[in-house]
Amino acid sequence: MYSGCVSPVCEMSRAKADEDDYWNSSKFTLAFTFDEEDDDYTRLKESKKAVNSISALADEDDDDDDVEKVSWSGEPVGSISWSVKETASKLRPAGDSRELGFPKISASPSLPKNNSVYSLSSLFKAKTKVGGMLSSSDSFSDTPARHYAPELRKPKCEYKDYISNWSPQETILKMQQGKVVSLERFQSLQDKMLLLDKAVDGHDGNIITAILIYLKRSLCKEVLFRELVGRETALRHYIHYLKESGEQKVLLDLFRALGRTEDEALLQYKHHLTITDENKRRDFLKTCLGLPFSPEDSLHVQDHYTLLERQIIIEENDKQVERTGQSDVFKRFPRKASILNMPLITTLYYSCFYHYSEPEGTYSSPANIRRTFKLAEKQYFLTALAARAKLKAWTDVDSLFTTRNWLGFTKKKSPVAFQRVLDILHKNNAPVQVLEVYVNLLEDLELKINMAHKFKCHDVIINTYRDTKDKKQLLGYQKKFDMSSAEHKKIADVLNNSQIRWKN
Repeated sequence: MYSGCVSPVCEMSRAKADEDDYWNSSKFTLAFTFDEEDDDYTRLKESKKAVNSISALADEDDDDDDVEKVSWSGEPVGSISWSVKETASKLRPAGDSRELGFPKISASPSLPKNNSVYSLSSLFKAKTKVGGMLSSSDSFSDTPARHYAPELRKPKCEYKDYISNWSPQETILKMQQGKVVSLERFQSLQDKMLLLDKAVDGHDGNIITAILIYLKRSLCKEVLFRELVGRETALRHYIHYLKESGEQKVLLDLFRALGRTEDEALLQYKHHLTITDENKRRDFLKTCLGLPFSPEDSLHVQDHYTLLERQIIIEENDKQVERTGQSDVFKRFPRKASILNMPLITTLYYSCFYHYSEPEGTYSSPANIRRTFKLAEKQYFLTALAARAKLKAWTDVDSLFTTRNWLGFTKKKSPVAFQRVLDILHKNNAPVQVLEVYVNLLEDLELKINMAHKFKCHDVIINTYRDTKDKKQLLGYQKKFDMSSAEHKKIADVLNNSQIRWKN
């Protein structure tokens, strides 16, 4: 038996179920309900709100002058390095893919800005709050501050002295102040010569030389030589510079251009100093004999060639004599150096030392050297005296002073003062007997006494006091000797001589 509910409550329940089936059987896939919230619409509203807050911050950032705009590489937009990289990226070929990633941002900027505390990354970093909302203000307060500053160009004043368009006068003034200036801007010949003239007017040799070096590099030598003809001061500096720098070829060309043939010849002659082989040097000097020297210089070059030629001959002969042991003087006094390339007076001394007694016809004879090179009597005398005194050849020394007159009488004569002769003899340890001879030749009485005291020539002093009849001086001098000495006895004999009439 079927039994159903006919109560009002049951009727209402069936009506509710039929309505639900109707709505659920609609052709729309999602049923519309008034109880649930629309999630898409809610998210849309939250997103719009977040974007508005970001836009407000961006507008606020545009109004603030202290906020720094940076590129993806972390460099300030508009800086020099940013411009260089932008230009390089535009010029890079399309297929060049060496740098695929973003460059790293330096964490330690060189020059911070105090008020700029925002970075581009902070706009996209936020915290999640309750309910899923993002707070941009929280993200800004949480992000560490980043500071950027553009790269600074060097002050223009550092380049000013180098690139400025200075006049020649101003350029010389800057050089005197030690500034670095560029001379390349002076291109015309007129400007270059004006610059040189201003340098000469400044009386600074270093600056003059610097300008001349620039002119030498920028002008052909013919033009430079022509311009230097009328500038004596600059010309002297240029010649000195070429000599110091060893540019002999340029210097020879300059002398030829100036017509200074004697200077050209002397410069060529000076080249012999660089030749080490004696035979080659002799041959080179022979070629120099035809150069246009002055008369005085020509004689000098001729003597130089003759002397070297003679020295080569003497050296070869003496080497052989020394090796065979034929000469006693070479055994007693072995040679310490070669005679080659020695001065004329040294060669004469060598000849007087080793070849004094040789006849005049030989190359090594002192008399031959004196005659060939026309040496003065005083030069020959002093050189021979020193050489023979060194050998203790006192007979040869005495013969230097002995002269004979037309009557046959001999007399001692010296071309130099006997005081100088005594100094040379004493320096070579001449005995007292030799020194007394030349002390007695002194004419000045006071000088004779002084030199006799200096060299301890007692007989000369005693005889001088006796000749002057100075008994008082003689008694005083006697007290310096012992009673047993020969000097004391000689003074006693002089004092006891009754024929002497003493003046005191």
